[in-house]
Amino acid sequence: QVQLVESGGGLVQPGGSLRLSCAASGSIFSRNIMGWYRQAPGKQRELVAYIMGSGRTDYEDSVKGRFTISRDNAKNTVYLQMNSLKPEDTAVYYCNSDPSIGTLITGSFGSWGQGTQVTVSS
Repeated sequence: QVQLVESGGGLVQPGGSLRLSCAASGSIFSRNIMGWYRQAPGKQRELVAYIMGSGRTDYEDSVKGRFTISRDNAKNTVYLQMNSLKPEDTAVYYCNSDPSIGTLITGSFGSWGQGTQVTVSS
């Protein structure tokens, strides 16, 4: 089972940038699809971006052009570069991993990490 630890969150002003990191354990990292999710207060957790082992990526519409997901298989780490941040990006951000795109899309994982808080406010 892959264990995941998110980091890099914080308080940033609107228009600012943050880079989130997700360190994964386990030898299957390079074969798994990696996803970043977020959950704002009172809302359901949503998939923000994912990256396949091939490097193919996809993004939720509201973050396209502002967020970039990348992975370093040698370091077992996936990143989320977030630019032009908006107050509506405020949420706890989580990463997760699975070989199935269906699982990534539904978010039906057995467990989640602690997440990292991102707060966009002036």
